[in-house]
Amino acid sequence: MAEVVSVNISEKKGTVKHEVDEIRLKINHGIVGDAHAGNWHRQISLLAEESIDTMRGNGIELVNGIFAENINTVGIDLKNLPVGTWLKVGETVIEVTQIGKECHNDCEIKKKVGKCVMPTEGIFAIVIKEGIVRKGDIIEILER
Repeated sequence: MAEVVSVNISEKKGTVKHEVDEIRLKINHGIVGDAHAGNWHRQISLLAEESIDTMRGNGIELVNGIFAENINTVGIDLKNLPVGTWLKVGETVIEVTQIGKECHNDCEIKKKVGKCVMPTEGIFAIVIKEGIVRKGDIIEILER
């Protein structure tokens, strides 16, 4: 069973995201209160714990949000979901719009460890159905 491990935001661009109790997803916006929100194709970022596990033991503390991800997951192979996939996350629905991204000027993790998983294994989505997402919420792939 796939579920949310943590939800994270940053109020200012260029800062590490920090874990919060819940996030509110809004159509044509993304996450209320997150600096990266806006009416664009990368409103929400997700990263699997399984991807983060490949980075553990490299001499850096990997707290939730350190890769600038909004939602940490477990039990779902995010990086292999096709673009266009709809996910029910708690009471919300999101649509996968992008897999991976170009790394901007080598992030701090890549500088310290030599690699980063977000550019190849992180995914991005837009909000289809508004609502609240919390740690422990179930994630389901929806048929369209």
